[in-house]
Amino acid sequence: MSSGLEQRTAPADAGTRRAAPPVRRTRVLALPEARWALASLVLFLLALPAYLLGGPAWLWGPLFAACYAAGGWEPGREGLKALRERTLDVDLLMVAAALGAAAIGQVLDGALLIVIFATSGALEALATARTADSVRGLLDLAPQTAARIRGDGTEEEVDAARLEVGDTILVRPGERVGADGRVLAGASEVDQATITGEPLPVAKQAGDEVFAGTVNGTGALRVRVERDPADSVIARIVRMVEEASGTKAPTQLFIEKVEQRYSAGMVAATLAVFGIPLAFGDDLSSALLRAMTFMIVASPCAVVLSTMPPLLSAISNAGRHGVLAKSAVVMERLGQADLAALDKTGTLTEGTPQVTDVRPLPGSGLGPDALLLLAARAEHPSEHPLARAVVAAARERQPVPGGATGFASLPGRGVAATVDGRRIEVGSPSALLYGRPGSGPGPSGGACAAEVAALEEAGRTAVVVLRDGAPVGVLGIADRLRPDARATVAALAELTGRSPVLLTGDNERAARRLAAELGITDVRAGLLPEDKAAAVRAWEAEGLKVLVVGDGVNDAPALAAAHCGIAMGKAGSDLALETADAIVVRDELAAVPAVVALSRTARRLVVQNLAIAGAFITVLAAWDLIGTLPLPLGVAGHEGSTVIVGLNGLRLLREAAWPRPAAP
Repeated sequence: MSSGLEQRTAPADAGTRRAAPPVRRTRVLALPEARWALASLVLFLLALPAYLLGGPAWLWGPLFAACYAAGGWEPGREGLKALRERTLDVDLLMVAAALGAAAIGQVLDGALLIVIFATSGALEALATARTADSVRGLLDLAPQTAARIRGDGTEEEVDAARLEVGDTILVRPGERVGADGRVLAGASEVDQATITGEPLPVAKQAGDEVFAGTVNGTGALRVRVERDPADSVIARIVRMVEEASGTKAPTQLFIEKVEQRYSAGMVAATLAVFGIPLAFGDDLSSALLRAMTFMIVASPCAVVLSTMPPLLSAISNAGRHGVLAKSAVVMERLGQADLAALDKTGTLTEGTPQVTDVRPLPGSGLGPDALLLLAARAEHPSEHPLARAVVAAARERQPVPGGATGFASLPGRGVAATVDGRRIEVGSPSALLYGRPGSGPGPSGGACAAEVAALEEAGRTAVVVLRDGAPVGVLGIADRLRPDARATVAALAELTGRSPVLLTGDNERAARRLAAELGITDVRAGLLPEDKAAAVRAWEAEGLKVLVVGDGVNDAPALAAAHCGIAMGKAGSDLALETADAIVVRDELAAVPAVVALSRTARRLVVQNLAIAGAFITVLAAWDLIGTLPLPLGVAGHEGSTVIVGLNGLRLLREAAWPRPAAP
């Protein structure tokens, strides 16, 4: 195989948008619950004609018995297990009601209850499996194999899961990237919508980060693996969402606690519904039928199912969009926030220096592009963050050739190098303009000093460029606002009913200037980590439920003190990521109000489900007590309500359920 970085012919659609691989849906009959439910239904349909046409009992009796066994053995077994642990399970009550109906001659009605109950259980199992499918489907984004480059330059195809940090892989045109890493060589455009949500392919070249599962465009890339496959962005999403799906929200825990007492009360009420009419002369069959009907319609199956499907669906949907809620508790709490407190650097801003102003001085003979290129050529060998910002800005406009000689890094001053025979210095105004003993700004220094003052007043870091000792221009560098910062602040204000608060350790002037750009009026600047946490605790003491969004070590105490904390995953420190309740792994600030809105939708669906379940139970139980509720209708109403609340919660699995962020 070739060891070079070749430009190969791309597939016909390599330059077009590519959808993620289809999620592998669990087949219905792959679930044991579905197979038993189908067997019960088939046996019921076989027995039904013989029973309705008055056939002999030996013909339809065994078929109905098999129907009862197929649909009721598993819930009956689980119910008996729970009973041994002194827990009254509603599944056991349903099986008991069906057997009770059969005991008084209502064999058809009992079989119908078993069939519908088994079908309802199969639908619940399918819903749970589909939720898991939507999470595991993320793993299908990553390719199974990758082309690893050996030490001698040759290639070998290996299992992508066996890649190690430090390995180098070759990603050809049209292929999916095999691991999270950084481009060593090559240039291409990468469709990373499945990971970052960006609508257009992103240009990638040496030094840029790429993610496993994203689609390479028309160029070939050589990538150094920087993250173990088990710890890739996709794998973290899957792992954390699965862990979160195993938790229970406070609402669900409360319902389960109440369920035991309710079930015990329901059994007592059923005995009363049976015994009281019997004591007043009602016949045994009629009293038992009414009691069995009451037991069915009063069972809290739909209530129990009201909470978790919406919350688990919301967790899964958020995970697909790069927001990891660590538990169902978190997903429920996110929507309760009524005040958002936002960090500045790395949260509202991008966290990396960016060139914002390029100002050549009059008489220098340089335009903005020429000045930036001159500075970049001198800065090119430097590893300083400001130097990297200058070089990156120049590369956005034009290639940056090498050729600088005599490079020297001057701590506290900047850098110096010879470019095309001229001595170029780039660095601090205080050091380069005024730092030489006995020297002032010089003839051209007055204009330079004025530009420096204007940039610093605007909150920029000023960098001067000297050519042969004379200033020729000034660069302004700042930590740039995230493109979606304004829209995020506005969305959070609308969701919580209060304008967000800015919590930052930066100086007052810079913080207020940024806050004014975003429409934030409450600014707390110059804060130490403990000050941020104290502010959050003070708000919580006032009865507010505070949502804190941050990224650094200094944000961890506030994240821990808040009602709910969200960490920006890309720039976030390990401590912040561990402390936060949710993580935005794609580093999209607009995902914060989106997941808050999703949580509020999930909580609304929980309330809807509880109302639906309560209405069905109330109406059907009252009908049975006041009038005569036919057993088949009671069965259909009870199981129908269970299916309705389950499907209502699963609506949040849809792509359309994720709130679309407003345009920045």
